[in-house]
Amino acid sequence: MGGSDQVVARHRAQVMGTIFSFCLVAPAEVGRRAVGEALAEAVAELRAVDATFSPFREGSLVSRVRRGELSPESYPPPLVDVMERCNAMRAATDGWFDAWAVPGGFDPSGLVKGWGIERAAARLRAGGIQSYAINGGGDIVVRGEAPRGGGWRVGIRHPRDPASVLMVLELTEGAVATSGSYERGGHVVNPKTGEPAGGLASATVLGPNLGFADAYATALYAAGPPALSWFPTVDGYHAIVIDDKLTGTFTEGIAGRRLLSPAA
Repeated sequence: MGGSDQVVARHRAQVMGTIFSFCLVAPAEVGRRAVGEALAEAVAELRAVDATFSPFREGSLVSRVRRGELSPESYPPPLVDVMERCNAMRAATDGWFDAWAVPGGFDPSGLVKGWGIERAAARLRAGGIQSYAINGGGDIVVRGEAPRGGGWRVGIRHPRDPASVLMVLELTEGAVATSGSYERGGHVVNPKTGEPAGGLASATVLGPNLGFADAYATALYAAGPPALSWFPTVDGYHAIVIDDKLTGTFTEGIAGRRLLSPAA
């Protein structure tokens, strides 16, 4: 609920094996019904992405590709789009993000959650919602102003204590993706060895698109500190890494993103 001049809606949904949290802010003239409809469309989009791209669903396109049931010429446009993005990120990360270097074949999970959140955000904008935050298991996209006014405060989770944060960033638009072992254990695989990645406590990437930030964070966590040489990128991605001693390293440009202490 919001004040008389705005509508604020909050919602949580379980999709893709994690919890997605929404906070929407709209002028009162948009109306509660329109806000609710936009929210429903966004959640439906996430569920459709999960049904299409989950490697854990027998009938998904990804599962059918892995079983060899689809030929490349029959791939539908969304699958082509995701594959092209995965190929681009494999090239951009020197192969440290590789959707094909997993047991069983193609698995775009390291990119598709962020890609799906961006599609859900587009549904919100189409419904007239210009201020929102979507958090899917620690991968976040924000736009506009928070309910209290000003930018959205995005916490970088402590890699050893999920109940606390190491730092807070204030953003009015952009995406933040973090890769580490706290969400699903040792799920990030080193594509060069096939073994679980190690050497960092967490890797966080900020940038304009959550799908690419998600893939960059996965690759950075897999590759370790040498991958900091990729950042900042020409298209605006920046990185924060936390090593096993909980020491943080920031790439050029992060300091200007208004870092706040957790208590701020």
